[in-house]
Amino acid sequence: MNIIIINTNGQIAIPSNIQEQLGLLPGTAIQIEVIGDTLHLRKQPDLSRGAQLIAIMRGKATREQSTDEIMQLTRDNL
Repeated sequence: MNIIIINTNGQIAIPSNIQEQLGLLPGTAIQIEVIGDTLHLRKQPDLSRGAQLIAIMRGKATREQSTDEIMQLTRDNL
């Protein structure tokens, strides 16, 4: 069992051995849930390729861009 301390900003650090075991990288989304007096943390399931594209593209395309320009944005982000 690992014991961690909450810092003055209310943050915790996940020990590196747990990060490696679960494949947690900077930017990984974590689900958090309170059940009774227990805090549960879960790695957010990976998005499908289509959902990843939507997340990457959200807010980037404008009406001034051609279809070719929008498609280039999707290619640049994969």
